[in-house]
Amino acid sequence: MADVSRSSGAQERNWTFLTNHSHVLILLYANPDLVVREVAARVGITERAVQLIIRDLELGGFIERERVGRRNRYEIKTENKLRHAIESHCSIEDLLTLIARHPRAQENATLHPSEA
Repeated sequence: MADVSRSSGAQERNWTFLTNHSHVLILLYANPDLVVREVAARVGITERAVQLIIRDLELGGFIERERVGRRNRYEIKTENKLRHAIESHCSIEDLLTLIARHPRAQENATLHPSEA
């Protein structure tokens, strides 16, 4: 029987463990003053997709947006629980602790770019 998972004709799919919603949330937590264009570039999605995700997160009560001059500043509601039944015992703070507050998070140039 042939090994289908490693066949030379198989095309590798590009996927990640976390969703774009969680990527946007994590970035806004780490950098609350990021503009939509920068979030889109770091996540690798369109600005429109980021706008829709921010809207979803606002409507879901996960973030609050405050207008500061011509920019937005985002506050993450860390006490809220994750939405899926499998992870509903965890809060947003648990997710952020795992990723954005990880001891090596400062080494992640996408999450925390150097201020050079």
